[in-house]
Amino acid sequence: MVAGFRHSTPGPSDQYNQLHEYELTATGNLYNSVPEPGKKYTDGSSIDWLQEEAAERERSHALHSQAGVRGALLPALDSARMWIVVIATGIGIGLAGAWLDVLVKWLGDIREGRCAYGFFYNSVACCSGLDAGEFCVEWQTWSQYFHIKSMFASSFLQAFVYISLAVIFGGTSAFLVENYAPYAFHTGIPEIKAILSGYVFDAFLSPWTLLIKALGLALAVASGLSLGKEGPLVHVACCMAYLFSRMFKQFRHNEASKRRVLAAAAAAGVSVAFGSPLGGVLFGLEELDAFASETDVMWQGFVASAIAAVALQWVNPFGTAKLVLFQACYLNFPSVTALSDTWRAFELIPWISLGVIGGVLGSLIIRLNVEIAIYRRQSAVGEWPVLEVVFASGVTAALSYLVVFGRVQTSELVANLFQECDPTKGDYHGLCNKYSPNATKENIFLLVLTAFIKVVLTAWTFGMMVPAGIFLPTIGIGACLGRAVGLVMQSIYRSHPTAWFFQSCPPDPSVRCISPGFYAIIGAASMLGGVTRMTISLVVILFELTGALSHVLPIMISVMTAKWVGDALGKDGIYTVWIAMRRYPWLPPVHYRDQGETAAHVMRSVSDLVVIKDGVTTVRELLDTLRQHDYHGFPVIDKHGEYVGYTTRDSLQLAIDEIHFTEGAYGLEDKICTFSKNYMLVSASNRIDMSSTLETTIIQLRKEVSQEMLVSMFQKMNPRQIIFTHAGKLTGMVTKRDIVDLLTQHFPHAASLAREPPPT
Repeated sequence: MVAGFRHSTPGPSDQYNQLHEYELTATGNLYNSVPEPGKKYTDGSSIDWLQEEAAERERSHALHSQAGVRGALLPALDSARMWIVVIATGIGIGLAGAWLDVLVKWLGDIREGRCAYGFFYNSVACCSGLDAGEFCVEWQTWSQYFHIKSMFASSFLQAFVYISLAVIFGGTSAFLVENYAPYAFHTGIPEIKAILSGYVFDAFLSPWTLLIKALGLALAVASGLSLGKEGPLVHVACCMAYLFSRMFKQFRHNEASKRRVLAAAAAAGVSVAFGSPLGGVLFGLEELDAFASETDVMWQGFVASAIAAVALQWVNPFGTAKLVLFQACYLNFPSVTALSDTWRAFELIPWISLGVIGGVLGSLIIRLNVEIAIYRRQSAVGEWPVLEVVFASGVTAALSYLVVFGRVQTSELVANLFQECDPTKGDYHGLCNKYSPNATKENIFLLVLTAFIKVVLTAWTFGMMVPAGIFLPTIGIGACLGRAVGLVMQSIYRSHPTAWFFQSCPPDPSVRCISPGFYAIIGAASMLGGVTRMTISLVVILFELTGALSHVLPIMISVMTAKWVGDALGKDGIYTVWIAMRRYPWLPPVHYRDQGETAAHVMRSVSDLVVIKDGVTTVRELLDTLRQHDYHGFPVIDKHGEYVGYTTRDSLQLAIDEIHFTEGAYGLEDKICTFSKNYMLVSASNRIDMSSTLETTIIQLRKEVSQEMLVSMFQKMNPRQIIFTHAGKLTGMVTKRDIVDLLTQHFPHAASLAREPPPT
């Protein structure tokens, strides 16, 4: 049967079903809400790109065809509307990102202490004006603030406040998401990818979702859960762009124009998340596949990304006048740019090894996350999402408090792992062994322990009922492992400085040869590449994050290795896996190769289709068909099986309503529907002309075409369906959902998180 779009509204207690209201079910149906008045597409449907692009060309031609001054001003005004939305989105997400940075930093800091002269000062603002490495007396722990001298009482108070606030922040975030904006949970990037490819999901971009996503994200990150704010900022940016675009009619009535704005917003979101404007544009090109066919969209994304970065730097939330994320996190350590401009060839061995580790652990995180998500869906855990978050927040806080490197926020941990030791500066929790020269083994053990704790916590957290990104925790895992490998290499070099392996290093071990901080960067790049399978954009983001220009080549090699190893263990990255589990109608931009199969192997034959017969079907029979089959559209054939055209349920219902309004209801249901303009076998008094309901942008092929060509046409042209005919007769049809099934059949858990059909 042809995939249809079933109308269903979840009950108030059906939170999980509400969350998955617009996802493909295990049977292939899509659930959506009742369409809004005047809305062309309902949520849960896919847009007709061919029709939308044709409508956009007609509108543009009409604007340029105006005579006189109007012909010059209207196109300029039309273009200005696009740029107004793009610029407003860039400024808006820049300001929102700065606000989130300040709020997250303050909420995270009050878990450990407060500023002596102002409760609403975070640790950076409280200690501003101090030289690097200088001790800050204004920032007080809770035990110092309450003047507790006992070591046991002091430790108990610190742990109690640390864990209690984590539970409160995490539980509040989950409560807000579950009760006020269920679509604000998770990262949002899988949905954005589906929306940009033509999926209609306006409820995901609503103003209420925007508010809860931003507030819930700040609380979730500050709780210390193993998640980040980078991915969700893409969702926040797209919500802003959708809100601004609603002010202009051209975006409300043209889905293609709306998606161009959303693509630019996604780039701006990454720009603010990482302080990486160029990386944001490349992220949209590589991961979102948003700019592949239109250079204008890339230019708009570039402008939005640059404006967002300027707005973020103008606000200057931490007073550092720096855009780079990890330079802004911790002021008492030198920048990553202090790295030596040279690197040794022998270091390629540990760097490639980190790439292998990143590919293996990245695939492990994906598999763990999938299994946990399925377990959550099938067990009682999924029925108590807030309680799950509260429990996870408490466990995460307790484990993090016991491990020194897990106690601080992940962004601060990564910032310090990326730094090089400086004799004139302070020592971050003994990481540079200044206070205990023999502590290298302890540091290596703690770093590895922190990394593996974060692997388990990240796999569980990514999917709970809170806004959650996976970029930063993945970077934190890789940075811990990379720094540990760097310390191992440094220890070996100091023990055997004259070994042949270190011939390119100075013979004096007191002279720096190996930079553990850059090993942390390599580890972070490898892990992120193994989880997301990003390549070009990842390298650029890491370069912009750290400023390590001279070390771009090692980063490229490690990312390439991680992707090769990860692809060998599993073809899909974390976002593609979640799209497959929810069964969104998104086609991955992969080159599909068949094994000699043709379109006939994937198409649905005419005997399996619900069709409308031209010149035979009455209005009563047509209405019964619309009631019994909640499909998006129906092929139309004559009584000999000749293909006449394709019509949608919305156009049929609209045509019947118009005839009912103009001609009255008397005798209407007994009239025969004709779709062919030349149909003369039915008398004019007994027929209703429905030819205007036929779609004009339907692709027709023969079933003998190869599957490879069929998939390529869906990927490049993005039609909703393709009709197959032979000698003028209908033989079958393939929908976008059929191609989605074909491209995800290798994944054993496809549609595992899709909503089951309701009882009938």
